[in-house]
Amino acid sequence: MQRFFVEPSQIDEGAHQIHITGSDVKHIVNVLRMKTGEELWISDGDKKEYHCTIEAIGAEEVCLHILYSQEPDYELPNKIYLFQGLPKADKMELIIQKAVELGACQVIPVETKRCVVRLDGKKAAKKVERWQQIAESAAKQSKRMLIPSVHPVMTFKDALAWAKELDIRLIPYELAQGMAETKALLSEIRPGQSIGIFIGPEGGFEEKEIEAAIDAEVSPITLGKRILRTETAGLAILSVLMFQLEQ
Repeated sequence: MQRFFVEPSQIDEGAHQIHITGSDVKHIVNVLRMKTGEELWISDGDKKEYHCTIEAIGAEEVCLHILYSQEPDYELPNKIYLFQGLPKADKMELIIQKAVELGACQVIPVETKRCVVRLDGKKAAKKVERWQQIAESAAKQSKRMLIPSVHPVMTFKDALAWAKELDIRLIPYELAQGMAETKALLSEIRPGQSIGIFIGPEGGFEEKEIEAAIDAEVSPITLGKRILRTETAGLAILSVLMFQLEQ
């Protein structure tokens, strides 16, 4: 069943109605070709979702009738922030899509020393807009209760500073050793704690970046004896955390 996100102001629980406006109207009418009477799910972007039927379709608005509402427990008990070193080509689109499916609450693109891709202000803004659309589409598909945000591109230094408020900060590093220590560190994560994961681009992090991360109290961890591509590393640790934290 199709899922859409609305703002609380679009929900009139007293009248048992929800009003969809903007680009979702065209998607419902022209792409999905939905008709009155068809059912869909609406999320308020927080904890509540609504099972609805289409009551009326207009040029600028689709009016829904609320059948019932509920507060499902789809989200992870922890907020996970993925700090992703900018990869080449369209890899970022895949990373964002899968990170959203795996439960990340925010993706932060990061420029590091070994990034091949360099985005200026205007180009970066267009990329982030495109990436946010991918995040929204993935959130709809995977029954997320919220749309994870894609942050504007940060420098590595700014990303470390931004992450200081998070409870847990991890940086998978190909030279890190000690799987037992990594497993112990992950097992100590408790529900409600915020988690930041730093992933390098192709070529990984420079040694000075790892040193800066350690100085900022980011813990190096290992993901095993094999070298993972940048588009694999973040998804690997997200999968581990999802399995461990899911309740």
